[in-house]
Amino acid sequence: MALTKREKRIRVKRRVRKNIFGTADKPRLSVFRSNKEIYAQLIDDNTGKTLAYASSRQKEIAGEKGTKTEISTLVGKKLAENAKVAGIETIVFDRNGFIYHGRVKALADGAREGGLKF
Repeated sequence: MALTKREKRIRVKRRVRKNIFGTADKPRLSVFRSNKEIYAQLIDDNTGKTLAYASSRQKEIAGEKGTKTEISTLVGKKLAENAKVAGIETIVFDRNGFIYHGRVKALADGAREGGLKF
């Protein structure tokens, strides 16, 4: 029996997560994309804590008008701002099994524009 779209994504996610690990100096940028929203957080895997986050549900971003891709770029920029406040400049990108295209790519580009180095 063939795998569903979700099962394929989870399989890719597990395969990638074996090799990606975030530290306090270089945290992991984890992206989650639902049908309506997009969420991003910087995670220190040593302690299991979130160092900075941003999502399309936050008040500053939720009031904006535009396509989901444009909102994703704003989320990336907001995450970069929050990371600078936390003293983070370099990160490891974890696309969480999603294809690096569309909203996921827009979020990454927004984070790069905000000053994060991948």
